[in-house]
Amino acid sequence: MFARLSTVSTVLFFATFAAATAVPRTDKPTTGDECTAVGGDVNCCNSVSEVDDPAVKTIAGLLGIVLGPLDALIGLTCSGIDIIGGGNSCTSQTVCCTGNNFGGGLLVIGCSPINIDI
Repeated sequence: MFARLSTVSTVLFFATFAAATAVPRTDKPTTGDECTAVGGDVNCCNSVSEVDDPAVKTIAGLLGIVLGPLDALIGLTCSGIDIIGGGNSCTSQTVCCTGNNFGGGLLVIGCSPINIDI
């Protein structure tokens, strides 16, 4: 009886953990205004990669993040951009990220490239 309870608890634990990192599929915004309209954050990322990229897997592993199959890009080493205030510039990739942010921007889920003039 306790073995069955232990198994169920373990399965529920991992299912909950995986659900916390899931990203809902939405239409990808193409501008900063569209990004904020869908609840996303405009970021400047040093790189944007697929989930199966070795760098993404390494960083996710170090942060203890389980990444399942996602139909979204992962931003690496990202910082926020204030599209209203201006004055900020992005010399890397400007993206809209609608998913979770881990490690203060070290890994951001659900990013898509956008055009923005700042």
